[in-house]
Amino acid sequence: MKTQFLDTLDWGILVVYFVILIAIGVWASSTRKKGSSLFLAEHSLKWPSIGFSMWGTNVGPSMLIASASAGFTTGIVSGNYAWYAFVFIFLLAFVFAPRYLGAKVMTLPEFMGRRFGQSTRHILAWYTIVTILISWLALTLFAGGILIRQIFDMPMWQSAVLLLLISAFFTMLGGLKAVAYTNVFQMLLLIFVSATLTIVGLNKVGGVTALFDAVPHSYWNLFLPNDDPAFPWLPIILGYPIMGVWFWCTDQSMVQPVLAAKNLKQGQLGANFTGWLKILDVPLYILPGIICLALFPTLNNPDEAYMTMVTNLFPVGMVGLVLAVLTAALVSTIGSALNALSTVFTMDIYVKRINPDATQKHIIRMGHTVTVAGALISILIAVAIDSIQGLNLFNVFQSVLGFIAPPMSAVFLFGVFWKKTTTRAANMALTFGTVFSIGVGILYLWVIPADQFDFWPHFMLLSFYLFAIIAVAMVVVSLLDKNAVNRNVLDFGKIGRPARLVVTLWAMLIVVMIGLYIFFNGF
Repeated sequence: MKTQFLDTLDWGILVVYFVILIAIGVWASSTRKKGSSLFLAEHSLKWPSIGFSMWGTNVGPSMLIASASAGFTTGIVSGNYAWYAFVFIFLLAFVFAPRYLGAKVMTLPEFMGRRFGQSTRHILAWYTIVTILISWLALTLFAGGILIRQIFDMPMWQSAVLLLLISAFFTMLGGLKAVAYTNVFQMLLLIFVSATLTIVGLNKVGGVTALFDAVPHSYWNLFLPNDDPAFPWLPIILGYPIMGVWFWCTDQSMVQPVLAAKNLKQGQLGANFTGWLKILDVPLYILPGIICLALFPTLNNPDEAYMTMVTNLFPVGMVGLVLAVLTAALVSTIGSALNALSTVFTMDIYVKRINPDATQKHIIRMGHTVTVAGALISILIAVAIDSIQGLNLFNVFQSVLGFIAPPMSAVFLFGVFWKKTTTRAANMALTFGTVFSIGVGILYLWVIPADQFDFWPHFMLLSFYLFAIIAVAMVVVSLLDKNAVNRNVLDFGKIGRPARLVVTLWAMLIVVMIGLYIFFNGF
């Protein structure tokens, strides 16, 4: 689909969307106190903004397009990446968030620095920066660049620049507050358009019963046999928790809205709201792919499932709205990642190690500089990724997360739950553990690729094995580290009991999620 297929009404909707988005960004900027921090929205975020911001950061065009592709080829089993997440969002709400907010930290490297010392904070800051550049910015720009290249026939680097200019505008204008408030508008629009596509598609198929009969029955199971090549149940059960802890509990981009919460109750309610929103991932993103299989079973490229549905089922005008939604998802993810990158470098490296006496004006200026630098570097990485032939974005993205996650998950879990963990053990996991984990990933993906050599386990099971090896090494190093006399134990302040409303809503979510898993494993 090129620009000549966009009607005047489609262009009008795109223009109106950007005008509204800019107005929201300017309003958010005007409400920010002069000289205040860009990074944590003056601790003013309430549960709707937190929930939408976390969900918006997690949602991108790769989610829409790749999830529809996965639905077309395998059914709802890939929904485990969305629904299994409630366990780890719960862990964030009740274990990590009280400690993060109680310690009054701005970044997660700062949190680990108080636990293990400044050497750990410094290592973790650079680890986080590299992770954001690769897994959040570059891969998101690559996915968005593919979409924009298809629609507007623009080169990858121009697509990436366009997306970054829009995202950087909001990040530099109003910081996290602008990103959070625009996320609310964007996610409401996303829900509306995706729900409309699902409803129109279901109506075209002939209803839920007709759809159920039109595709293989295995498409409705969340757990597939252990010999399934794509999504066997055991690697999901064992491997996803490693990715889940890292992604939902320790990743700066995901956790930052909770750090900016007005108070712990709002943070826990916001996390709960995110859990409810994640339920929508299956009907909004995966189900359109299943519907596409029923309507267009001869489609050659599953990656085209989402846009095939859009162009065949939506009238003029709605196509422009879909493009606005996809752009919104891109801006949301990139904006949150740029803000997180800026926060970590400015607070954990610039202020802590380079210029401890920096004024708020200098801190904000450095934040803007890092935003621009991070944007330029991510463009180069995205163009490099684009040069790789035969790349499957969805599988590679999940694989990359599986190899990044083990060291970070191990350090945070041991740092919070085992007081005897030493600084040497944490630093060993973040340095040698990272080299080991990513090195295995390089072997798995490129040097001795799993699609050519069948001795490799599933990448999610491999992620679990890597975590287990790093965890055992941390225990051994901690017990043998006789010189670690002054172990830092964080002061979280007084962690009170969660509010009754928080407990009630979380109990309801847990019951609903268990019910969904029972229902979708009975076919």
